[in-house]
Amino acid sequence: MGLTPQNIGKTMPHGYAGSYARQPDMIVNTRPAGGAVPFGGALKYDAAGAVVPMGAGDTAAAFVGVASRQVKSALFYLEQNVGSYAQREAVPVFQRGCINVRCNVGVPKLDGQVYVRVTANEAVPAGVVGGFEAVADAANTVELTNCRWAGPADANGVAELRILTMNQA
Repeated sequence: MGLTPQNIGKTMPHGYAGSYARQPDMIVNTRPAGGAVPFGGALKYDAAGAVVPMGAGDTAAAFVGVASRQVKSALFYLEQNVGSYAQREAVPVFQRGCINVRCNVGVPKLDGQVYVRVTANEAVPAGVVGGFEAVADAANTVELTNCRWAGPADANGVAELRILTMNQA
């Protein structure tokens, strides 16, 4: 009887947005949610020190980190890829290291620049305020100078984001 090798696929997807990609060079701090916080979303501090999604009028200096995904309970098993934290829940905030995020616009490439959309633009329907992108859109996006893409996105649009240094503690 001969050996029958099997091949499951040629490439492996990155997984879900908000899942960590590499260890051990990572810093994750827990902060309270100041409102609904999606897994894998770009975060900033609000006036009370809670984390909230980045949005209109924000600058790159406001970027704190990325909301890390965590399995919350069996009741939400089927929604783990689009989950979120509710107000006052503890949010694990990735502040340095590699994490998987959804790239909504553009094609991420190794060491490519990372942008966050801060203003909606009808000409870019895939652009989500607070979402990550691989191309600039004038005044509608801000460049995160402490972040780089670690390679291309998978078939689901999830790519590895590398946070090089902590922007805020």
